[in-house]
Amino acid sequence: MRAPGSVPRLLLLSLLAALHPAQTQISPKEGWQVYSSAQDPDGRCICTVVAPEQNLCSRDAKSRQLRQLLEKVQNMSQSIEVLNLRTQRDFQYVLKMETQMKGLKAKFRQIEDDRKTLMTKHFQELKEKMDELLPLIPVLEQYKTDAKLITQFKEEIRNLSTVLTGIQEEIGAYDYEELHQRVLSLETRLRDCMKKLTCGKLMKITGPITVKISGTRFGAWMTDPLASEKNNRVWYMDSYTNNKIVREYKSIADFVSGAESRTYNLPFKWAGTNHVVYNGSLYFNKYQSNIIIKYSFDTGRVLAQRSLEYAGFHNVYPYTWGGFSDIDLMADEIGLWAVYATNQNAGNIVISQLNQDTLEVLKSWSTGYPKRSAGESFMICGTLYVTNSHLTGAKVYYSYSTKTSTYEYTDIPFHNQYFHISMLDYNARDRALYAWNNGHQVLFNVTLFHVIKTEDDT
Repeated sequence: MRAPGSVPRLLLLSLLAALHPAQTQISPKEGWQVYSSAQDPDGRCICTVVAPEQNLCSRDAKSRQLRQLLEKVQNMSQSIEVLNLRTQRDFQYVLKMETQMKGLKAKFRQIEDDRKTLMTKHFQELKEKMDELLPLIPVLEQYKTDAKLITQFKEEIRNLSTVLTGIQEEIGAYDYEELHQRVLSLETRLRDCMKKLTCGKLMKITGPITVKISGTRFGAWMTDPLASEKNNRVWYMDSYTNNKIVREYKSIADFVSGAESRTYNLPFKWAGTNHVVYNGSLYFNKYQSNIIIKYSFDTGRVLAQRSLEYAGFHNVYPYTWGGFSDIDLMADEIGLWAVYATNQNAGNIVISQLNQDTLEVLKSWSTGYPKRSAGESFMICGTLYVTNSHLTGAKVYYSYSTKTSTYEYTDIPFHNQYFHISMLDYNARDRALYAWNNGHQVLFNVTLFHVIKTEDDT
């Protein structure tokens, strides 16, 4: 999804097709062909990817512009659908909270009318609780307003898409510049709406969507969360040891078809599968060491390297599946992180925030969760989420907030479709989990409980 807060464009088309097949089905005779597809565990088609035929050419500049414009509208429509799904899920929590608050407010008024029968102390305690909830009322009202706005956006984009589809056969029936301005206006409003979604708490994991089947049982694939919207490069690192080759693809489509754009021969072998690409550089754990390497794809040179003090390595404190997964490098909305374990923390997980330039540890948090009991982990908005296994039945079992330095036990299941996960990382730009699932490269969608920014907050 190349719109903000979405998943890659090719996959967004797949998601939209599952939601509204009648609106997105395109037959080969119209110049499109089925590119790839996938099924859910019950055999239902959940993913159909279509792409233009290679011999489809525009006859003039105007028709080419109109096709590009239609693609842009379709991408926006797909982003709206994903935003709508996320908002509707979160909206259920809002409605429940609003009902509870209204009930409490009514009860409070009833008690206040007859407060002479209550002890002063109990009355004051109840009043203080009510006062704490009052600031949430404008947030709930803003959330309902935003939900209505998203519905309006969907209708406007649907109407515009219909117009564009019609004029593909009748070039010149409408003014191109006028349509272009309508698209730009809708895109601006969509961006403004997306900006209101701040960091949230993980509530649900859905999927997976199978992108490709390739490689060995273990490996890593990723995109750059800080890349521009037009930069959709994918990096692929097969195996957890004895390898130095990183394969690059210009897009998800090229990755699926196997059309490599470039390969990189790293100066060192890597350990594990817990690498991350962040702001144009690859961060990985050097084999048989606790040294972190920062490698620039642009220059092909090592920009920094630093030992992660006291961190266990070479299967001293790996995840449950082994594979030299002692040091896990990851990124989220806040920055770059390292997750590992030390003897000083009795083999329990340590979270360290890193300087992306120097790899210096900025701050560390010591948790009480044993690293060897963790299947995988990932960061979202400064909170570490830990799974209890890498096998069938795995779920997100534990979370630790670096903001509050507190932890909680959770119960968030997800479908381990191919039975063995050796890589699970969150991408803040795509708002999705990238996973290597027993030789399958898959994506999970995440549902976050968001706080909506109101005008008073900005």
